[in-house]
Amino acid sequence: MDKLKIAGGYPLTGTVRISGAKNSAVALIPATILADSPVTIEGLPEISDVELLKSLLEEIGGSVQFSNHEMTVDPSSMISMPLPNGKVKKLRASYYLMGAMLGRFKKAVIGLPGGCHLGPRPIDQHIKGFEALGASVTNEQGAIYLRADELVGARIYLDVVSVGATINIMLAAVRAKGRTIIENAAKEPEIIDVATLLTNMGAKIKGAGTDVIRIDGVDELHGCRHTIIPDRIEAGTYLILGAAVGEGILIDNIIPQHLESLIAKLREMGVPIETKDDQVFVGKADTFKAVDIKTLVYPGFPTDLQQPFTSLLTKAEGTSVVTDTIYGARFKHIDELRRMNANIKVEGRSAIISGPVKLQGAKVKASDLRAGASLVIAGLIAEGVTEITGVDHIDRGYSHLVEKLEGLGATIWREQLSKEEMEQMKQA
Repeated sequence: MDKLKIAGGYPLTGTVRISGAKNSAVALIPATILADSPVTIEGLPEISDVELLKSLLEEIGGSVQFSNHEMTVDPSSMISMPLPNGKVKKLRASYYLMGAMLGRFKKAVIGLPGGCHLGPRPIDQHIKGFEALGASVTNEQGAIYLRADELVGARIYLDVVSVGATINIMLAAVRAKGRTIIENAAKEPEIIDVATLLTNMGAKIKGAGTDVIRIDGVDELHGCRHTIIPDRIEAGTYLILGAAVGEGILIDNIIPQHLESLIAKLREMGVPIETKDDQVFVGKADTFKAVDIKTLVYPGFPTDLQQPFTSLLTKAEGTSVVTDTIYGARFKHIDELRRMNANIKVEGRSAIISGPVKLQGAKVKASDLRAGASLVIAGLIAEGVTEITGVDHIDRGYSHLVEKLEGLGATIWREQLSKEEMEQMKQA
């Protein structure tokens, strides 16, 4: 187990290339289960979530080759083997195995998902969708059991706009009989990415990216080759980082339209930004204006960028308010930023940031993936050395973070935790 160390207070410059989308990858890989011949996905990020999914597909009999960001999955020998615990518990997006295995095998046993601890993130809308398609769903000893004699298309209205439920129902519905209509569907780019893969496999899907998705079920799906979209959250993290400590950073392999809400807020703060077809240049701001943000479903401000953005707001003149309408418990990074001299208080679903302040290096802990990104940015801003534990959370979503930051001129390195430190983390 590692910790990250960052010697902060130094300006960064150069070019950074964005990896494939983590939030697409964790759905695209389970989607390969639905095919009857090999599927190749290009541009996957080298992150721990991808490695976990590779292992899970191998557990159920899949043949998986993964190198140089390209994964080929041969699902022809897969069986509907129960996955009640083990690796499933380490991965929030393991719930996509439910929809994919239900679609192919008409049954599945999947342990309740793990991943980041962001408060209650129920899968009731997923279950509602599966039941509407004709499956019985029970919770037995901490695992979800799904069974269906057959899946039949249905009209499904999501009570809450949910990326996970939208994708999971899509995965099951592409092999159902008849038409499925998902109303109040999420519109995120990752949903379009998954729909594109499924369409290339032979599925019939219309409306992905709108709030109504229509799916006409097919009897079989075949293999194909698919290139993943760039990771808009990683790109957004580097945009924020570039604003915070950059003296001119070019972010390559990015779709600027996916980040219009963030770019608008950075410009509102006074950050000079130039957008091109697949690149964004972040210039240096002399001063930062305080701004308020409220997280919303896409195309609103992403909840996944709320935490990194909070670190930047410690440099802004005045008072900023960050309100998270998606995950009310997504403020565990605030106490850690306070250790670094941030002036922040939490009131309900909002964090109130007063600035500017000079952040100081400290020993801090990442409680989840995006909290980790927030602390990395704070460490780059701060004077002195910042030591971050909980690095396994960061590794779930940021490919080659140290190497990319070193390429921009950062002083950042990994060290192994001592036995005493590991014992302290277990007791915490």
